[in-house]
Amino acid sequence: MKTFFNSILSVISVVSLSGCKTETNSAPTIATENTVQYAKGFSIQNYDGYTVVTVQNPWPKATKTYTYVLKEKEGIVPDSLKQNTIISVPIKNIVVTSTTHIPSLEMLNEEKSLVGFPHLDYISSEKVRARIEAGKVKELGNNKDLNTEVVLNLQPDVIIGYGIDNNNPTLDNLQKSGLKVMLNGDWNEETPLGKAEWIKFFGALYGKQKEANELFTKIEQDYLNTIKIVKNVTYSPTILAGDMFEDRWYLPRGTSWGSLLLKEAKGNYLWQETSGTGSLSLSFEAVFEKAKKADIWITSGQFDSLKEMTEMNPHYAQFDAFQNKNVYSFSGKKGKTGGILYYELAPNRPDIVLKDIVKILHPELLPSYQTFFFEKLK
Repeated sequence: MKTFFNSILSVISVVSLSGCKTETNSAPTIATENTVQYAKGFSIQNYDGYTVVTVQNPWPKATKTYTYVLKEKEGIVPDSLKQNTIISVPIKNIVVTSTTHIPSLEMLNEEKSLVGFPHLDYISSEKVRARIEAGKVKELGNNKDLNTEVVLNLQPDVIIGYGIDNNNPTLDNLQKSGLKVMLNGDWNEETPLGKAEWIKFFGALYGKQKEANELFTKIEQDYLNTIKIVKNVTYSPTILAGDMFEDRWYLPRGTSWGSLLLKEAKGNYLWQETSGTGSLSLSFEAVFEKAKKADIWITSGQFDSLKEMTEMNPHYAQFDAFQNKNVYSFSGKKGKTGGILYYELAPNRPDIVLKDIVKILHPELLPSYQTFFFEKLK
């Protein structure tokens, strides 16, 4: 499913990278088309001896495009690309800054390359936690205030950063110190398969594009097969999502990743007509008025039981879904130090999330399937 956007991007890449033929190594000849199909935030172009990774949308409304050249051992980078960040591949060690980066390393069997991460307690992966306990992954502090001394001592081949805007002086300083930094915008993708496709970004770094493509294709096929299962469903249960944080109720906007998953599972999410990809912030009264009679309630990861919910807010018990014990949460699966597995793994495995939601909404369609992330609260 090649998008129009990516087709245009391929053409633009050819034109912009070809330039004027003033030197024999100034005009690269394109070797393959962009291999990215669903993600809008990056593209991959393979040439003889090097790969160009372009990141277009690392945060909402980003105006700058970031180009990275991944150079193979005997590769020759043309003059027209030498102003960009050049990284020798395959890389041997890495620093990543979001838990959503961890599953890609693990799926590619490259978790041993991870040498540093901010807030180690957030990581749930059992393999990576074992390496943390063995002292092989260093604590780096906060994402926007990385411990530069530790990072410089580690000398990673590349640092994978992310940002909510164009303001991360720590990453800028590390780059000025000679370290290689790449931005990753997986969190800013609008579609489930678009998020998952960022495994190809990591595949390019490790010289494992073939493996990454195969892994993604399997996720894509399983995801699309689940959509086929609900194709002929005529009944769509009404859905309430999220819960209160402080004095506001946060729930996904209608064109967000989470809302799209509910829609593809043939659920009637009560705020699916809203626009935007972030979260809605509503009063309790506004939510109660619209969702008091919702069939199913999918909460955030705040609660492990119905009792915990009413201890936090007794008014939760007024919803029909609560009274009928049709409340589901992904809070049950945690790492050893409390990190919630869903936040780490779900963006990379939309095939599992979709299947879970179908099981919740239409259990008769998957009679033998056991949900992986979600469980009904008791």
